[in-house]
This record gives sequence, structure tokens and C-alpha cells, in this order.
Amino acid sequence: MQKSLVTALATLTTLTGTAHADVTPSSASESDTNSGWFATVDKTLEEQPHWVCPLVTVFPQLIEQYRYDEIVQNKVGETTLTNNGSGVRGLELIPSEHVEILIGQPGYMNLQTPRTTTSGWTDETLLMKYRFLAANEEHGNYVVSGFMGVSLPTGNTPFTQNATVTTPTLAVGKGWGTRGQGVAVMSTLSESFPSGNQNYLGEPVVWNTAFQGHFSNYFWPEIETSLTHWKGGQFSGKDQLIVTYGINFGRITLEGRTKLTLGIGYQTANMSGFSTFGSGWIATTRLIF
Repeated sequence: MQKSLVTALATLTTLTGTAHADVTPSSASESDTNSGWFATVDKTLEEQPHWVCPLVTVFPQLIEQYRYDEIVQNKVGETTLTNNGSGVRGLELIPSEHVEILIGQPGYMNLQTPRTTTSGWTDETLLMKYRFLAANEEHGNYVVSGFMGVSLPTGNTPFTQNATVTTPTLAVGKGWGTRGQGVAVMSTLSESFPSGNQNYLGEPVVWNTAFQGHFSNYFWPEIETSLTHWKGGQFSGKDQLIVTYGINFGRITLEGRTKLTLGIGYQTANMSGFSTFGSGWIATTRLIF
């Protein structure tokens, strides 16, 4: 797992360095937008809305970034679950105009009870996005995409699902306003299909929606909802609604095309009659290139 993370970071460093190679200060902007890998990236980004990634809902747009999340959940019995890395986050790349691939960074979990502490890696995740339709703020301000995610049973006991899980997803978004200020709604609907261990995992259907505002150059407040309905498995027939109250800060220019976005949010799962945890916090760091 550590080797995969090192490889991903090395790839990020190489790509970022390529953006600045053989570029003089006077021609940096022209070179970034008219040659090489980043010509495709810039064209792709310009064709779609310029919102920032929500804290929880997977971004309907395409993006190139490295993302690292920290999640802390408070469970019953004075139990705390910490997820370092979060799984469906990691290195995101745009190899062609309508396609993004995500190489997930497996999360490192720490489950702490009053008597014991259990730690280990979660499963490896991969995701491909295909953007069907998009228009930037001047031409409609919307996006429609499809995802196909795969989770591989590479994690440590008890943090692996012990099965390959495929998750097709439909993602949509609509915004109102300009690039400088406005509001947007982003939503995804997915269902997961495990290759085995169905009696435990079931086939959860997840509907995520993010309501995001943009009222100044760097502040993006949001409210997100995540509704899960379990079909089969240990939670068969149950529903869980998680609400996240958060804010993102970005995009903060670091050097050249490299930008930084930070985000933090508070989560509560007590909005429905059933929940797998009580409350928690999520923090995110994203290096955009």
C-alpha cells in the first residue's frame, strides 16, 4: 500500500514538473495552454463549470489533483473510527477530453474502543469518469457524467470487504451565477454490486447531493446529504441519512498552475432512525495541477 502511495506521489511530481519544463517566464501561460498534456486538461476544464469539489459527493466534473482526506467518526460505546486517506480519494488524472481516471489511496483505519485498538489498510479503489455533457458558466452552467468504480479486496482484516465491488454512478450538476459568485447543486446516484460476501455487504444504493455556494474568491460553504438504502446484507431494508455542514477554501495559487484547496466539515448521522455512527469530522487537502 505504501508503495502505491509513493508511486502516485512520484507520478504527481513528474506531471507537475512537466508543466514547467522548458518554459520561460514570458511564455509560461501560452505553453501551458497550447502544448502537451495540459493543453487537453485546460480545454476540458474550460468546457465545464468551475465549482470546487464537495467534501463528500464525488465531483461530477473532471479534475486533475491529488486529494487526501481525514475522517473521524464517533460510534456507540465510546468507540472512535479514524480513516486516514479515506479510500475513494487519491490521484486524479485527465488523459483525454471527456475522461478522468482516479487511482485511489487506500485509507489507513484506526478503530479505538475503551479496551482495544485495531489498525489496518482498507481496500484499493479505482474509478473512471466519462463526462457526457458540460457547459461553463457563460453557456449554461451544468454537467452530466457517468462513473464506474471498482474496489479490490486488498485491505487488512477487519477493514476489507473480502470481495470485488463494482459501483456504477450517474452524476449531474447545475449552477446559477458567474465564476466569481453563485450557487450550485451536485448530485450522484449509485448502487454497489459485490462479487461475493453478499450476505454481509448487500447492494447499497447511495444518493449524495451537495448544495454549494460561492460568495467570494476563496470561500465555498456547503451542505451535503448522503442517503443510503441497503438491499440485502446485514443492514437489509434500512436507511441512513448523513448530513455534512462544511466549507472549502480555495483555489489558492501556489506556483504556476498548481493550486491548493482545503476543506473541513461536521457530519451527523442522527437524521434518520438508523445510523452506523453518531457524528464525525472530515478534513480534506487537495493539490490541483
